[in-house]
Amino acid sequence: MTAYGHMPGEAIECLSIAVELHKQEVIDAQGQITIRVGFKIGGGIDQDPTKAPFKYPDSGVYITNVEPGSPAEAAGLRKHDKILQVNNADFTMMTHDRAVKFIKQSNVLHMLVARADLPPVSLH
Repeated sequence: MTAYGHMPGEAIECLSIAVELHKQEVIDAQGQITIRVGFKIGGGIDQDPTKAPFKYPDSGVYITNVEPGSPAEAAGLRKHDKILQVNNADFTMMTHDRAVKFIKQSNVLHMLVARADLPPVSLH
C-alpha cells in the first residue's frame, strides 16, 4: 500500500522515512532571534486538494518547499514528502492550521514521512 491517496482515519501500512529535524536559531533583519525550520507545508483535512498548486492525491499534509541550506534540507526532507507523524502526532488527520501550530511547538521534530519515489513493498 502507499501513503498517497490514503483516506483520513483509515489504517495505513507503508514505507516511511524517520527524520529528526533540529530547528535553528537565527537573527532576522530586525535583530530579533527567530527559529528556522526551513520548510513550508500545504494540505490538511480541511483543504481541497484539487484546488492546491500541487495536485496531491489526498488531503494529507505535504511539504511544498524546502529552503536550501536549511535544517529541513540537512535532515533530508524533500519537496512533496507527505508528513505522516510529527512527535507521535498523527498528521493524516490534521487540519492545515493545526499542523502549522504543532510544527512550531517543538525545537526538535521527530517526523515520519512518505516519499513518492520509494518502491512499493509487498507485505506478503
